[in-house]
Amino acid sequence: MTDIEGFSTRSVHSAVKVDPITRAIEVPIVLNSAFAFEDISSWRQAALHNVSGDIYSRNTNPTYRRFEERIASLEYADDATSFSTGMAAISCTLFSLLASGKRVVSVKDSYGATYLLFTQILPRFGIHSEMCVTEDSDAIEQAILKGCDIVYMETPTNPTLKVIDLEKISKVGHQVGAIVIVDNTFATPINQNPINLGADLVIHSATKYICGHNDTLGGVVCGKREIIKEIFHFRELTGPSLDPFSAYLLGRSLKTLALRVERQNMNALMIAQFLEGHPKVTRVYYPGLDSHPGYEIAKKQMRGYGGVLSFELKGGLEAVNEFLPRLKYCYLAANLGQVETLVGIPATTSHVECTDEERLAAGIPEGLIRYSVGIEDVEDLINDLTTAFKVL
Repeated sequence: MTDIEGFSTRSVHSAVKVDPITRAIEVPIVLNSAFAFEDISSWRQAALHNVSGDIYSRNTNPTYRRFEERIASLEYADDATSFSTGMAAISCTLFSLLASGKRVVSVKDSYGATYLLFTQILPRFGIHSEMCVTEDSDAIEQAILKGCDIVYMETPTNPTLKVIDLEKISKVGHQVGAIVIVDNTFATPINQNPINLGADLVIHSATKYICGHNDTLGGVVCGKREIIKEIFHFRELTGPSLDPFSAYLLGRSLKTLALRVERQNMNALMIAQFLEGHPKVTRVYYPGLDSHPGYEIAKKQMRGYGGVLSFELKGGLEAVNEFLPRLKYCYLAANLGQVETLVGIPATTSHVECTDEERLAAGIPEGLIRYSVGIEDVEDLINDLTTAFKVL
């Protein structure tokens, strides 16, 4: 539906096709493992992807194909392929495009499991990863210009909310023939579209904002059709496919994505402003604050600043341990991007797999609180924080 412009309209209507037999509006959940054919010839053509059609749900399935079409539309991508989790999407994308002797440039304070994939897993296969300081754009550019095969960026970063100039980095990456990949989980397609800024691929942990209801896992990568074809082939061989019921839930959630994200943007900005002025808070990390070092870049490339912020308390980790259990409207949980407000520290959320030393090397304070804002009334959330501050 190329004439659809507004993101809420796109979220509801893109790739939606009324079933011609049942007239059902909702995408059916097709639970078949295998699909039958009338003859060998048509079966063979479908197996070779010469004609549309499904043969086995590890490869393709009507329910998750519809979800892929919808998220590709929201990200202005040619195509998309889905996965069982966000890390499945990230790892399959990298392994499908890299081999021994290849080189990746990324940043130090990416999501913890991604960081460990670059620093611990890929080196076992002879793949070199150079992890740059996220704020040092000159160092990132120099690392890319030494030659690389993939530039992998995350912006805003998890959990320190640092911002990278995607248009600038994409141009440098393409100068050396690199594929530019962006993890857009924090921003969502509602707030930011990396492909329009020059990226080749966009990755989402669909478990987060795309789901938004804390009830399923998933991942998706969107981008240029010829690259997606390579990633899809790797995924169908290795098997981390999205299951049909999860695909249905994710497609359902896409319909309210714009509404949820717009509310979370508004709530997060108001809470960040409240925290920035509080005497018991030493620092707030949120790109929507004009005091944020990446504010001007964020303002240029984002339509909204997202629903996640982080902050540090006076008193460090001891104060955090006193403060968090007092929050009434926040769940202490490792997810983010849900309709409920979720809160935690890097050691139990984004960087739980990392050691204390690895978190420190990534520039992540142990006492940092990651606060993923839900869709509750912002006055209630601010009152909740105010009450919890009284214990400090």
